[in-house]
Amino acid sequence: MKLHLKQKVFSFVGHFTIKDDQGQDRYSAQSEVFSWGKKYHVYNQYEEEVIFIQEKVFSFLPKFYISIHGQEVGYIEKKFTFFRPKYELVAHGWEIEGDWTSHHYDISHLGKRIATIRKEWFTWGDSYYVDIQDDQHELMCLAIVIAIDCVLDSQQAASNSANN
Repeated sequence: MKLHLKQKVFSFVGHFTIKDDQGQDRYSAQSEVFSWGKKYHVYNQYEEEVIFIQEKVFSFLPKFYISIHGQEVGYIEKKFTFFRPKYELVAHGWEIEGDWTSHHYDISHLGKRIATIRKEWFTWGDSYYVDIQDDQHELMCLAIVIAIDCVLDSQQAASNSANN
């Protein structure tokens, strides 16, 4: 399964459209405007919520709780590293390792690749391609991509404010 996430540029809230490799709409994701921490709702093509992602506020390192079909299934937590971003999907034992540019990630479990994530360079709004090895992991991988994007956005905002 291959998915393409494209962020809408001129939107008051964070909004992604998610298409499959045939270009068909599969999901849409929208953030909440006024909330403590980032929160994303992901809807299928029938406008049913399939994923809810909520940032834990007041956490030393970024942490996002993930619910699928109303059931909390675990959380993704950024690990303390210097050069390459690394995350863990706690309760599943999945590891997410990025390259030094934060544009390529591998999701694996016990050394076996589950998915790869590739962030496009030089696009209007963030754009990600996700190649998922097993369709049963589609929603979890989608949640991971959105959580990583939230972390990258926060880092970019902090960098911009530090430079001003």
